[in-house]
Amino acid sequence: MAALKGGILGKAQLGDLFHKERALKLPAVVPYLSRFAISEQALRILITVLISLFLLALAVALGLQLVQNRYDHLKDNVYKTHLIAQAAAAKLRLDVKVETAAGFTSRPFSQDDLDAALGPRALEDGHEFLIVDATGRVTLAAPARDAMIGRVISDILSPSFITDVKIDDSGLSRSALADGEEAYVGLYDLAPMPGNLLAIQRRADVLAQWRAGVSQMTLLFGVTFLVLTMLGGAFHWQAAKAAEADRVLTVATERMDKALDRGHCGLWDWDIAKGRIFWSKSMYDILGIKDQTEFLTFAQCSDLIHPDDGKLEVLVEQLLKGERQVLAEEFRMKHESGNWVWLRARAELTSPDETGSPHLVGIAIDISAQKIADKQNQDAELRLKDAVENISEAFVLWDPTNRLVLCNSKYQQFHTLPASLCVPGTPYDAVARTAREPSVRQRLPLTAAAGSEGSSFEVQLSDGRWLQINERRTKDGGFVSVGTDITPLKKHEERLVLSERELMMTVRDLQKERLLAEQQSQRLAELADKYSREKTRAESANRAKSEFLANMSHELRTPLNAIIGFSEVMKAQMFGMLGSDKYLEYSGDIHRSGQYLLDVISDVLDMSKIEAGKLQLELRKAQLPNIIDEALRLAAPRAAENKVEIKRALPKSLEAEVDSRALKQIIINLMANAVKFTPDGGVVTISLSEGNGFARLAIKDTGIGIPQKDIEKLGRPFVQVENQFTKTKSGSGLGLAISRSLVELHGGRLEIESTVGKGTTVTVVLPLKAVPQPVETAAA
Repeated sequence: MAALKGGILGKAQLGDLFHKERALKLPAVVPYLSRFAISEQALRILITVLISLFLLALAVALGLQLVQNRYDHLKDNVYKTHLIAQAAAAKLRLDVKVETAAGFTSRPFSQDDLDAALGPRALEDGHEFLIVDATGRVTLAAPARDAMIGRVISDILSPSFITDVKIDDSGLSRSALADGEEAYVGLYDLAPMPGNLLAIQRRADVLAQWRAGVSQMTLLFGVTFLVLTMLGGAFHWQAAKAAEADRVLTVATERMDKALDRGHCGLWDWDIAKGRIFWSKSMYDILGIKDQTEFLTFAQCSDLIHPDDGKLEVLVEQLLKGERQVLAEEFRMKHESGNWVWLRARAELTSPDETGSPHLVGIAIDISAQKIADKQNQDAELRLKDAVENISEAFVLWDPTNRLVLCNSKYQQFHTLPASLCVPGTPYDAVARTAREPSVRQRLPLTAAAGSEGSSFEVQLSDGRWLQINERRTKDGGFVSVGTDITPLKKHEERLVLSERELMMTVRDLQKERLLAEQQSQRLAELADKYSREKTRAESANRAKSEFLANMSHELRTPLNAIIGFSEVMKAQMFGMLGSDKYLEYSGDIHRSGQYLLDVISDVLDMSKIEAGKLQLELRKAQLPNIIDEALRLAAPRAAENKVEIKRALPKSLEAEVDSRALKQIIINLMANAVKFTPDGGVVTISLSEGNGFARLAIKDTGIGIPQKDIEKLGRPFVQVENQFTKTKSGSGLGLAISRSLVELHGGRLEIESTVGKGTTVTVVLPLKAVPQPVETAAA
C-alpha cells in the first residue's frame, strides 16, 4: 500500500498504486474472516435463556451446596462436641485422682474441675455439659445454672434416650429432650468416679450457624440474580434501542436509496490509499451491474470509463496537491448491456480516517437522457437554422428584451446588414440604426387575424417587387417577422383579372353552346333507349338461337346414329358380300361423312348448351395423368391415320378438382386440332406440370403455325384461320371455342403461342382446387 506523506499522496506513489492495482487485478471485495451470523431477535432470546439457565444452575448448585453444608455442619459440630466431651471426661478422671500412701484415690468433682476440663471455648455454639451421679441426678453444669442442679436426667432427656443410647463414649446420638426439642446427646463414663459426663447440643443451636451461612449465600444469590437481571434488562433495553436505531437507519437508507433511484444518482466513497471504492446500490443499477459487491477496485472502475474521457488519477492528483478543491466532471461509463452512460460526478476530498487514508466522497448523476435531449436540441436547432436559412422568406426573431435571436441571410440582404450584427443577442436599436430600409412605392395594410397580436401588410418596392410582411408576437413576449416575396402572386393576380374578363366572354359563349348541348343530349337519350331495346331483342334472339340449335342438334343426331350404324354394318359386310367394290367404297364414304356430321352436330350441341347456360360441371378429385391417358387412347387412331407421333411427358401422379368428362373433351379437341394441322411425320407432345397451386397441361405440335395477328380470333365460335394449308381441312371451328369455355368454367385459362412454320403450343392452366365460374360468365 502506498504510504501517506504529509497528508498528500505523491504522484509517483499514486501512479505506482494504480499500475500495481491494474496488474494484480485485486478482487472487488477485501476478504474478511468468516463470522457466524445470528439475528438480533435470536440473540435476545439466546441471552435471556442463558441468563435464566445460569441463574437456575446457580440456584440448584447453591441449594445442593447448602444441603451438603448442612449435613457437613451437623456432622462437624457433633463430632466437635464429641471430642470436647471426650477430652473433658479424660481430664476430669485425671484431675480428681489423689495420690496417698496406699495409692491413688478420687475426690469429688467441683465446678472448677469441670470448667478447667472443658476449656474456654467449649461452651460455644450452645454446648451444655452436665455431670450426673450414679443416681442420675445432675451435680454440676456448665454453663453453671442452678436450675439444672439436682434435676434427674429423665427430666432433661426423653425416655427413649435412657433405653436406646449406650454409654460407650462412641459419640453423640440424635435424640429428643424432655420438652420435645431435638438435640445431640452423649454420655461419657467418669470411672473410677461414680457418675457420667452428659454432653448436650441442641439441634437448633447447631443449625443457627448454618442458617447464618445460608442467609449470606441467599443474599449473595439475590445480589447476583439482581445484577444479572439488571444486565439482561439493560441488554434488552439496549437491544431495543439498537433495533429502533437499525429500523430508523433502514428507513433512512431505504429513503436515501429511493431518493437516489428516483433522482438517477449514485453515491460513492473512494479510499485513495487502499484503492477501494464503495458504490451505492443505485450506482450499480445505473450501470445495470447485477453482481453487486461491497467494494470495487480502482482498476475495475477505471476499466468502465470511456477511453476518450479524462483520467481519474490525474484529477485525484490535482485534488491531493490542492490545485482544485472540488471534482466536478462529466464522463461516460460502460453499461452492462454494452452502451455508454453519461454521468456527472461531483466529489470533495475528506479528511483522513483513523488509518490516515484520505477519502474522495461524492455523487454521480445519470445525465444520459439530458445528453440525448441536448443532442436532440442541438440537432433540432441546426435543422431549424438550416430550414430558416433555406426558406424563400426573410425571417427574423426577437426575444422579449428586443434582442436578436435568429435571422437568415435573406433578412440580412434585405436590410443590407453586416454579419457582425446578425448574431444572437444584438439589441434591436443597434440593428435599426445600421439597417438600410428599401424605398417603398406604396404600402397596403392587411386585416390582422382575429385574436392575434401583430399585423400584416404588403409593400411595393421601388424596383417593382412586392413583399408581404407578417409580424406577430410570440407567447413569451418576443417578436417574429417574416417577409415574403409575393411578386409572382401579384403578377398572377393581374393575369387573373385579364383571365376573368376573358372568362366572362367565354361564359356567354358557353351558355349558347349549352342550349345546343341540351338538344344533342335529348337526341342521344332517344338513341340510347332505342339501342337498349335493340340489345334486349338481340339477346333474346341469341338465346332462342341457342335453344333452337340445342333442340335441332338433338333431332339430327338420332338419324345420324342410324346412318353411321348401318354404314358400319355395310362396311363390315355382316350380312353378306355387297357385290361390287364400289358399294364397299361408298359405304366407307357414308360412314366417314356421317361421323364428320355427327362431330359437327355434337360441337354445335355443346356450344349451344354453353351459350344457353345449361352446362353444369361435376367437380371431383381425380388423377390428371389417368384422364389424359384415356383421352389419348381416343385420339391415337386419328394420329396413326395421319402418321403423326404422339409423345408424353406426364408425372406419375397429380391430383386436382376437375370435371373428368369436360377435361377429356378439352384434351380430345386440342389433340384433334394438333393432329389435323400437323403434316405427316410430325410430332405432337403433351406434357403436364405443377406450380403455385396450378396444373399446366401443354400440347405442342410441329404443324404449320398461326400468324400472330390471327391468334386473337381463335377461340371464337365458327371462326377459323384461313391460309394455304387450312383451306383443305374441314371442320366447324367450334373445338377451340368449346375448350376455352370449359377451361374458364373450371376457373382456369387457355394460352396459345405459335410461330408460323414451326408449330403451335396450347397451354391449359387449371387450379388444383377448382374455383368454378358462373355458367353465364363463362359463356359470355
